Amino acid sequence: MKLNEIGRPKGSNRNVKRRGRGPASGHGGTSTRGHKGQKSRSGGGVRPGFEGGQMPIIRRIPKVGFTSQNRKVYQVLNLDDLAHFSGDSVIDETTLKKSGLTKGPNPVKILADGELKNPLKIKVSALSKKAVEKIKAAGGQVIGFDAAKESAGKTAAKNDAEKSPK
Repeated sequence: MKLNEIGRPKGSNRNVKRRGRGPASGHGGTSTRGHKGQKSRSGGGVRPGFEGGQMPIIRRIPKVGFTSQNRKVYQVLNLDDLAHFSGDSVIDETTLKKSGLTKGPNPVKILADGELKNPLKIKVSALSKKAVEKIKAAGGQVIGFDAAKESAGKTAAKNDAEKSPK
């Protein structure tokens, strides 16, 4: 078999219908649109989801949940991902981008999956409590992030939400 012998299977290719090219094309006159009506005219047709005046399905089914417009979307890394960095190196979001572990503008959060053997200095937007414990157990330190303060802030926000009148 040669490259010039490779082709599509017989019957898989069909000629393209050339509409609106006169009676000789076999699709002349109305150009396969039929006679009269909204769908026969240029720019005609109904919008997506329109069901002929019946209540559309998107309005019939119940809506559940809520998506906050202000939610934080983190790029998640595990301690395993930081294992290849040498000891006493400062790891921040720019270092992680240069190493190819993260992409884009979203902040980084480090989770505690895996073990850390090198003492690293870590400066990122968020860490889990277990990750902070494991980093400190390996002799490293966390710069500019207070896990206790972060969790206290979350519980304070939760308490405020419960106290607010509905």
